[in-house]
Amino acid sequence: MIAVLRLSLRVATGWFIALHAGMAASETLNLAVSHGPVSLAIYVAAADGLFDKEGLTVKQLDCSSGRDCFRLMAEGAAEIATAAELVATLNSFARQDLAMIATISTSSQQIKLVGRRSAGITLPAHLAGKRVGTVPGSSAQYFLDSWLLFHDIGPQQIKMVGLAPEQFTASLQRAEVDAVAIWEPVASNALSALGTDGLLLPTPRVYTQHFGLITTHGVIASQEAALLKLLRALVRAERLIADDPARAGQVLMARLGYSAASAQAQLKEHDFRIRLDQSLVSTMSSQSRWALREHYAKPATGANRLANVVQPAMLRKVAPNAVALAR
Repeated sequence: MIAVLRLSLRVATGWFIALHAGMAASETLNLAVSHGPVSLAIYVAAADGLFDKEGLTVKQLDCSSGRDCFRLMAEGAAEIATAAELVATLNSFARQDLAMIATISTSSQQIKLVGRRSAGITLPAHLAGKRVGTVPGSSAQYFLDSWLLFHDIGPQQIKMVGLAPEQFTASLQRAEVDAVAIWEPVASNALSALGTDGLLLPTPRVYTQHFGLITTHGVIASQEAALLKLLRALVRAERLIADDPARAGQVLMARLGYSAASAQAQLKEHDFRIRLDQSLVSTMSSQSRWALREHYAKPATGANRLANVVQPAMLRKVAPNAVALAR
């Protein structure tokens, strides 16, 4: 009997130690997540328990835009934020500690131009002289300027109206603006609300948005283990999206309220591979020149500013082939 009791005690003690070790190995991250299809990999990882499988607890803080997510990180409410590369580009002029450790979505269709037929808009050329709503200093404005340039329309030929994301649909319906340049899902919601009066203007490949994970060098130093677990979970989510698009579409429908057809359209418009490639750096370089020209930033010292922002070391540890940066 004593031997049995000793054996039971050893088993129980071993179980407790193993449980305690598992609990100690668990990491926690506060992640500010932008509301949109760009965050699908995070949605899938959460829905399929991939964070848990990596021993990571992710507390998601929802925000309406990458800029709002970045603000939460800057204020200390989150260790990491999801945002377009322009957010990192603009803030890198004033901050030396920013780091983008991966992109989770790239798309040349994420930002769209929605117009009102009743404003006389049916062709790109009709935007000249019109009131166009966008978010000043955002990737939506960067897209709008690139779109206008492609169609040989000078930015001074339109009247840009600054709006917050939640104002776009109502401003179109009240005819306060004639068209808007805005990201998903706001663009689809506005187009749907306009009914037959709304139209989607052609979106040439003038700007490919790189939506990524932005943190700081300090967080990388103090929470490297947690960030590696985050990246491993997202790489697993990438595979699930590719292998089971129907399931991925269901997650989009549940999180963003898309119809089945709209969800599948979003899957076709985005590349959800977790990666870092040279096109990201090229885009950020172009945005730096744009930011200075539009007076959204002041010249910063240091020739390696963007190289300091794009940090591939951790992604190389998780998925070496996902990094394609010039050395």
